[in-house]
Amino acid sequence: MSTESHLRIIWLYPDLLSTYGDRGNLLILARRADLRGLPVECAEVRADQPVPADGDVYLIGGGEDGPQALAAQRLIADGGLHRAVERGATVFSVCAGYQLMGHAFFAKGTKCPGLGLLDITSDRGETRAVGELAGEVDPMLGLPMLTGFENHGGRTHLGPGVRPLARVTTGIGNDGASEGAWKGRVLGTYSHGPALARNPAIADLLIRWATGLQLEPIDDRWPTKLREERLSAVR
Repeated sequence: MSTESHLRIIWLYPDLLSTYGDRGNLLILARRADLRGLPVECAEVRADQPVPADGDVYLIGGGEDGPQALAAQRLIADGGLHRAVERGATVFSVCAGYQLMGHAFFAKGTKCPGLGLLDITSDRGETRAVGELAGEVDPMLGLPMLTGFENHGGRTHLGPGVRPLARVTTGIGNDGASEGAWKGRVLGTYSHGPALARNPAIADLLIRWATGLQLEPIDDRWPTKLREERLSAVR
């Protein structure tokens, strides 16, 4: 992307995977780009529409088992997201969307194939993970502590081809030890909240990945207050 072109943000399948307010990630990402003078174009792609391969950032959220399995089937058949990743696009996936980035996940007791964009597999845990989620982010990303809210029954196992997004200090995340995963420009997390409202540094990371630009600081007083309040609640 050049500074003269639009930052094109694609919100995938809001009709299937947007159960927990994950549309907020789209709003935060667009707003933080706009505050820096970056032209932004947002497109919402429903499950009955083709996925454009020319986006800069793709967002996909959380949802229930049935919609998750259907989303995986349609994304695999469509191929647009795979083509976008091959040309270097950025992907931010949350909860059910995170699970379907991997090789396989379970929905309604059935093992379903994922997209294979991250070297992870997901199955079911003995208990449901519900509550605050926090962790120390992978030092390679250079980001402050992760904060969010998780609500899922899955457990996710990381292969050698990915790095964990964070080391869990509160909550379950993948397995009680690690949370999320990333490789290249594909990043997944169990964090709702919405995640980018609580973690504006991740939003800025996605913009940097998509644009190659160094971003000027903006007024983060209110996001900082939110983060401080949520992190203090779990200390």
